[in-house]
Amino acid sequence: MEPRVELTERLAQALLARGWMLVTAESCTGGMVAEWCTSISGSSRWFFGGFVTYDNRAKMEWLGVREETLRLHGAVSEQTVREMVDGALSRSPAQAALAISGIAGPTGGTPDKPVGTVWIGWGIEDRRWAERFHFDGDRDAVRRQAAQAALEGLSTRLQLL
Repeated sequence: MEPRVELTERLAQALLARGWMLVTAESCTGGMVAEWCTSISGSSRWFFGGFVTYDNRAKMEWLGVREETLRLHGAVSEQTVREMVDGALSRSPAQAALAISGIAGPTGGTPDKPVGTVWIGWGIEDRRWAERFHFDGDRDAVRRQAAQAALEGLSTRLQLL
C-alpha cells in the first residue's frame, strides 16, 4: 500500500473515532489533499469537502482571508494559513481543518520566500497551529510533499489530543 494511502486511512480512523469531519483549504496543492481523501471508499463519513483557493480573491471571498493580511504578509504566510483554517472551519460543520499555501515553482520564488516554501495551518476545534516548510524538487514534488506534511501534521495533532 502506498504511504499516502496508509497515512490518509490512519487520519480517517482518528477522525471517525471522534465522530469528526475534515475540511481542507488548499492553494498550491490545488485540491491534492481532497483528492487523496476522496480516493478512500466511505470518505464521506469523515471528509466534508475542500476549498481550492489558488487566487487571492478566492481566499478572500470564499474563506474570509483579509485583504490586509495578504497585502502585509502575502499569501504564503503564517497569518494567511491561519485565516484560511478559520474560514474553512467557520464555513463548514467540520471540527478539523488544514490549510496549505506555498510556492511550488518553478517560478514565483523570492529571496525571502524561495521556491519550495510552504506554510501549512491546522485547526482542531478551537486550537490552531501553523508551520513553515521548505520542500525540494520540482513542482509536483513540492506539491506532494506539502500534501503529505499537511496530513501528517493533522494526524500527529489528533494523536496528541
